[in-house]
Parts: sequence; C-alpha cells; structure tokens
Amino acid sequence: MAREERPVARNELRPVIKLRSSAGTGYTYVTRKNRRNDPDRLTIRKYDPIIRRHVAFKEER
Repeated sequence: MAREERPVARNELRPVIKLRSSAGTGYTYVTRKNRRNDPDRLTIRKYDPIIRRHVAFKEER
C-alpha cells in the first residue's frame, strides 16, 4: 500500500524573515519569528563578518 503524500502546510504564526545589516554591507541573516510575541519589526544586534563588528540587524520583508 502506498501512503498518500500531503503537502506540509506553512506555519503563518512563525514566518521566515530576513535580517539585514544596518551597516550597509548587504549582509543578511535568515530566521523565523513568532508573530504573536513580536508583532512589530525586529531589531537585533548580531555579528557582521564583512566589517567584523556587532551591528544592529533590522527585519525586512
């Protein structure tokens, strides 16, 4: 018996977002966020390997 394959539904509560460096290097991180806990756009300090410093990364859609 062959098992029926069903497409996996995407979870709209945890969308995939891009975090772009505010230093202007164009470096990005890709992550997920919980819309219920963080409805506004995120700003996180992370490491930018192009300029070798920690800078603010802002959410872009």
